[in-house]
Amino acid sequence: MRFLLDTNILIPLEDSKLPLQPSLANFVRLANAHGHSLIYHPASEDDIRQDTNTDRRNQTLERLGQYTRLDARLGCPWNVGVSDRNDAADNEILYALHLNAAHALVTEDQGIHSKAKAKGLVHRVYTIQTAEDQLRRLHDRVPVQLPNIEDVPLYSLSPLLSSSFFDSLREGYPFNTWFERKAQEGRRAWVNWEQDGILGGICIYARQDNEAIAENIVLSGPALKLATFKVGETNRGRKIGELLLKAAFRYAVDNRLENIFIHGDVDLHHFLFEMLEDFGFVRVGFHPGSDGRDAVYLKSHPIDPPPDHLPPFEYLRRYFPHFRHDASTGKFIVPIKPEYHRILFSDYVSPADRQLTLFRLSNTAGNAIKMAYLCHAQTKTINPGDVVLFFRSGDERAITSIGVVESYETLDDAAEIVARVKRRTVYSMADIDFMAEKPTRVMLFRLVRHLTNPLTQVWLEREQVLKGPPQSITKIANDKFETILAHGG
Repeated sequence: MRFLLDTNILIPLEDSKLPLQPSLANFVRLANAHGHSLIYHPASEDDIRQDTNTDRRNQTLERLGQYTRLDARLGCPWNVGVSDRNDAADNEILYALHLNAAHALVTEDQGIHSKAKAKGLVHRVYTIQTAEDQLRRLHDRVPVQLPNIEDVPLYSLSPLLSSSFFDSLREGYPFNTWFERKAQEGRRAWVNWEQDGILGGICIYARQDNEAIAENIVLSGPALKLATFKVGETNRGRKIGELLLKAAFRYAVDNRLENIFIHGDVDLHHFLFEMLEDFGFVRVGFHPGSDGRDAVYLKSHPIDPPPDHLPPFEYLRRYFPHFRHDASTGKFIVPIKPEYHRILFSDYVSPADRQLTLFRLSNTAGNAIKMAYLCHAQTKTINPGDVVLFFRSGDERAITSIGVVESYETLDDAAEIVARVKRRTVYSMADIDFMAEKPTRVMLFRLVRHLTNPLTQVWLEREQVLKGPPQSITKIANDKFETILAHGG
């Protein structure tokens, strides 16, 4: 965008004796960082030359060189009969906006704002706060906060570049050169530490705009690129891949990015692409310039739920974190004890947990998106795609989290249960042996998100969702679920 700066914006920027508003400083920072043009009208030079303080006048005029000067000063028909010099200058600046010399004018002059309204230009005349907010919405990134994940600038990992963790990435590719270049460009990464100073996993990521990802495929608007995705060999099996993918999904949601893509050698990264396909990534072609070596995998990540009538679980897999919750899907409240809740939903911090450290995971089930829940509920049938609401009993006594069921079955053999849940569960082998003494319900589900506003038992009883604390899996009506969704955020 091109922003035309009024004189009352230019003078505070160039006069070191005037306090600079934080919003103005941030607006200029964002504009410079992201390639927006800051320009001024020659009429502003006339205004500045009226300054009786010679030093300040000369200093301001000298510093105008860092901005772009409009190179055409057309006669302003709005100045017919206008005798006041300031009004004439304001009209010239506003008329330049009318002629589309810039996308927007930034000014704190209320007179100009009033004139803009009369001329039908009010939607293109911004205050400093409005201009800063516009660029912040366009460019400021909402960071991801997850246990066992750290968001770091890539340059901070430069001392580790020679470590064996990156050896496989250097095979047949000048990875070090690429890494150094991207570090200089300000690229960032999500990292998991196996232990202090030793990487367990990394995802180097970037926002790309209108990216050509494969032959005849150009993504419209902003997208999330996963440039490097690797889990260390000694850290595999701890769901670090899903943890990094969880960070990517959260980032895409919070920053309203409608596509996520990655490319790489299919033979070398077979297991990675197999995991990505399970979360809705689709192979769409080959990366330009890779000579048919690097396959491109793309995940559609729409801001709004798409009107697709896929079966409920397939809909979730394809469009995660969107999920179907129409009348055809069952809705269930599932009680979970606080000690299990803390492990399984490690990125949810309740008031009772705030004294606990964020990095508290010894059980790695909380790293995952795909999770397991075991119980002896009376409920015999829950279908793939049905929605489960987790009610934290004991301390919080509230619905905190939403999941979608992948499968639900009854098993009574401990070894078979372990084979089903793998590393998804909070339960130890001893727990599973004890539970398997009688038929055990095994629910595999995918965590979708936590409620912004957890809904307490008092609220649930007042809204007639529950009659008391749930002792077992409890089915609820669709309209009650929609009430929960509306109030829980």
